[in-house]
Amino acid sequence: MDIIDIILVGSGTMKSVLVGMSGGVDSSVCALLLMKKGYNVTGATMELFEGSSSIAAKDICNEFKIPHYTLDFKKEFKNCVIKKFIEEYKICNTPNPCIECNKYLKFKLMYEKAKSLKIDYIATGHYAKIEYSDKYKRYVLKKADNLDKDQSYVLYNIPKDMLEFILFPLGYFKSKDDIRKIAKENNLTVANTPDSQDICFIPDGNYKKFLEKNSDIKQSEGNIILNGKVIGKHSGLYKYTIGQRKGLGISHEAPLYVIGFNKDKNELIVGLEGDLYVKNFKVKNYNLLLFDDINEPIKVNVKTRYKSIESPAIITKDESFINVEFLTPQKGVTPGQSAVFYIDDIVLGGGIIV
Repeated sequence: MDIIDIILVGSGTMKSVLVGMSGGVDSSVCALLLMKKGYNVTGATMELFEGSSSIAAKDICNEFKIPHYTLDFKKEFKNCVIKKFIEEYKICNTPNPCIECNKYLKFKLMYEKAKSLKIDYIATGHYAKIEYSDKYKRYVLKKADNLDKDQSYVLYNIPKDMLEFILFPLGYFKSKDDIRKIAKENNLTVANTPDSQDICFIPDGNYKKFLEKNSDIKQSEGNIILNGKVIGKHSGLYKYTIGQRKGLGISHEAPLYVIGFNKDKNELIVGLEGDLYVKNFKVKNYNLLLFDDINEPIKVNVKTRYKSIESPAIITKDESFINVEFLTPQKGVTPGQSAVFYIDDIVLGGGIIV
């Protein structure tokens, strides 16, 4: 069976699909695979901030001889992603803007665009899978076959009623090399395009400079506290994140790590590595994909950062939060980041760490 046969949803005649295209190799191959399988493909590129461009994606669509739309979402991106990014740093959290972008733009506004064009599905070059589960009697979000590239973590916020209308063709390939090979075999100009890195609206990766330039967050000297005692000075709480070791500018007989913040006193709290381990934490603004609600304790595996290793835990729910209890204490639990819950290779859901 052709690998692309696995991703087909629906039945009857081939359907139409709006493919989110960045101009890179992943989204280009995504569109190509769907074309080869007979889908009526239209490309769409979101312009999200000043300096972003749809030219590369438009060129690819010209190569494919398919329609292309440029979607001006700069205002929405500023309000839903950049504003949230800044607000989180103001309260000493460490946000993941890709998750917010997926929630509000890629899988909301782009889907609305598809519906307005009477297009059946949307697709992106994400590494994940969506399949119908006979066990759970619903469409489920699953990890990609290529676990090194798996992006299910940043997709947990997709509304569950949208899952059956989303295609992720790349989720079924074992290696990124397979994707580049397809691009080369089809003479795509983007075959050797490097993977995108860092935050798209901060291309140089200097988020501290971005915050200083685009918000009222400024350098503000405060005390570094160890066991209630002042041991040094910091130049702004926004420059640090939980678990950070380098760049503290202090010397100590044992390595020190950022373990917390006292925003009211402008204090950076540091401690030993053992102080980073937590047994329990809470999650807010959660989205459940596998179940409509959590009515009893559920054993899951939890990822607390995109590249973190999963850890077993028990989750329960009260009125406002999901409560997470690790079976063994773990470090790297950072307010503002997302905790994503898995049962085997299926995403149960996730939310923002409090």
